[in-house]
Amino acid sequence: MAATMEVGGSLPFPNAHQFAASSKDVEHSLPVPNVQEVSSQEVGDSVPVPVPDVEQSSSLEVGGSLPVPNVQELAAVSEDVSARYIRPERELEQVANGEFGQIPVIDMSKLVGDDKEESARLHSACKEWGFFQVINHGVADEVITKMTENIQEFFSLPLQEKMEYAQLPTGMEGYGQAFVFSEQQTLDWGDMLFINATPINERRMRFWPKNPASFRETLDKYAAELEKAARRLMVSMARNLGVEPEKLLSLFDDGVQSLRMNYYPPCEQASKVTGIAPHADGTGLTLLTRLNQAQGLQVMKEGKWVPIDPLPGAFIVNIGDMLEIITNGEYKSIEHRALVNDKNERLSIASFHDPSMNIMVEPLPDLLIKDQKKQAPNYKSISHRDYKKISRQMKLDGKDRGFITHMKIEA
Repeated sequence: MAATMEVGGSLPFPNAHQFAASSKDVEHSLPVPNVQEVSSQEVGDSVPVPVPDVEQSSSLEVGGSLPVPNVQELAAVSEDVSARYIRPERELEQVANGEFGQIPVIDMSKLVGDDKEESARLHSACKEWGFFQVINHGVADEVITKMTENIQEFFSLPLQEKMEYAQLPTGMEGYGQAFVFSEQQTLDWGDMLFINATPINERRMRFWPKNPASFRETLDKYAAELEKAARRLMVSMARNLGVEPEKLLSLFDDGVQSLRMNYYPPCEQASKVTGIAPHADGTGLTLLTRLNQAQGLQVMKEGKWVPIDPLPGAFIVNIGDMLEIITNGEYKSIEHRALVNDKNERLSIASFHDPSMNIMVEPLPDLLIKDQKKQAPNYKSISHRDYKKISRQMKLDGKDRGFITHMKIEA
């Protein structure tokens, strides 16, 4: 295992085994996987080509989950909802009634044109919300439409055929659920297909569906286009932070891009369950696409849940915990959740953009210099490998109980 070290003024952090042995917040039912070195693979602007369909191990194989019933099948055979899905706390929650308005909307075409006002709007969105919608993002409508059709077709397949792509006990990739670590844990009302798209030479094609026939080519194209959009956003973010864009972008060279395709069946007790429990993404930057008209995404703002009203064709973007750490807290991740509908299914796809597995997750050194004086980091330093091992062994339970809490340096 790669050792942690003191880098860029950050405090040393215990390795994954030490943390898992001591933290009360980490479930112990799964062992920490033995992660191998990630091979270098340049991620450029060209559309990647899927590697041959061969079985191979992956250094990204981390974050296994206990097997649980398929929710789509449960919803199809019965209207009764098991007690394992019921969340009593939902009766006490507060939902905003318009007092916060909607999350900011950013026009990427203006960012690319170096519009100062739009750049300032993006900077404010990253600092004050951690969530925003992006329009005019440059990804062709047909790319999104084809991805939507393929995902809908996949989740419409018989369960037996979908299970050909089922997750393995040692990793998150594949068809199933995630972050389930005990038999007593409250479950989410949803199923997922999780696929790592980059590094390209780490792809495990056994998890890439062959039906529909165009799925692999469609996902390959979609992932490449989303990667370009994410990097364009990071260029503007870096400039807003006062650092050279390459300083930020270089952390994401040879980075990890994962895609989570979500299916939330309708639920008769929709007001008592969640599609995805409250959490903050442990990743770098997330770009989410709503695939049908059913809504359900909500973000936490000043103790209240704010429903998000997605714009047609827009990406919903949010800051992840790793980007919060890299910016030394100037940009904040935000707690959010997905609800379900009592009559209609919900589908979405989230594209997670993470730095290279070879970096240290820590505040960017250039952001620790203010007025030519070195500032103290607000977060500890940890290898990306250890970060993933630990964070993926923690159930989704709000931001305050997430891994980033352990990364903060107390003043």
